[in-house]
Amino acid sequence: MSKETPVYGGQALLEGVMFAGQDHMVTAVRRNDDSIDYYHLKKEKKPLYQKLKKIPFVRGVVALLESAGFGSRHLEFASSRYEVDPGDEHLAEEEEPSKLQMWLGVAVVGIISFLFGKFVFTLLPMFMAEFFKPWFPGKTMQIVLESVFKLSLLLIYLYIISLTPLIKRVFQYHGAEHKVINCYEAGLPITVENVQKQSRLHYRCGSSFILFTVIVGFFVYFLVPTDPMWVRLAWRIALIPVVIGISFEVLQATNKVRNVPVLRFLGYPGLWLQLLTTKEPKDDMVEVAIASFNKLHEVEKNPQVAATLNHD
Repeated sequence: MSKETPVYGGQALLEGVMFAGQDHMVTAVRRNDDSIDYYHLKKEKKPLYQKLKKIPFVRGVVALLESAGFGSRHLEFASSRYEVDPGDEHLAEEEEPSKLQMWLGVAVVGIISFLFGKFVFTLLPMFMAEFFKPWFPGKTMQIVLESVFKLSLLLIYLYIISLTPLIKRVFQYHGAEHKVINCYEAGLPITVENVQKQSRLHYRCGSSFILFTVIVGFFVYFLVPTDPMWVRLAWRIALIPVVIGISFEVLQATNKVRNVPVLRFLGYPGLWLQLLTTKEPKDDMVEVAIASFNKLHEVEKNPQVAATLNHD
């Protein structure tokens, strides 16, 4: 991928995929009649956010908050549309999206790691490590235990939800999203055949980011005290944005060196985690991902196309 090639991001949804460019975001969702429905959202570039996104170690927190805000609207669209028969759109507008569907969808793309899960996966391992303090005293052993528990909880959580049929399909769409981006970055024509030949793993994935927060947290926690318990608790909460900010920079760095033979292995831990959060997609899932990506390109070339799509 050349420096001039635009960078695209994506998000797996319920029976669909969202792709985001510099100024626009487009979601494609497979309907019950096998048709594809679209949703467009133009990015609102707030001056303050744009300034903060230029500051290293701060931009990661801003990017995550921005992603959560934009992503939730695409999640809501997907969860309210994919089970609604064509012609019954008015019912989707009147009914609230399923809380369970929304929660599960958010969990897949990692937003829950900040809104809810980040606190759970940060504080629960701390209490678990504290419980074993009589047998494993000392700052070093406590931080090691805490990190081991955190990683174990993350892996167990992802494995369990991956067993559910709904999440398995979302993980397949996640794989389709990565394959499309890999195909695009390889400079190949974006066809089902070419896309399916690509890897379902990608260095910029949010799954890698989540794992990096565990690794970064392990080192950052050595800089602050672990006793007494209330001080440890306060520092863990206060350091959440710090860990997020550093992890974002690590994610960006591993992506930049992914083609350097000696350094590309730095991103491998995140890729290994993606073996849990992505699954090989079926051809019809790849078709949806391609449709979303192509429609985004249409909108970017001709913004008037967005008027024909569902949008706010």
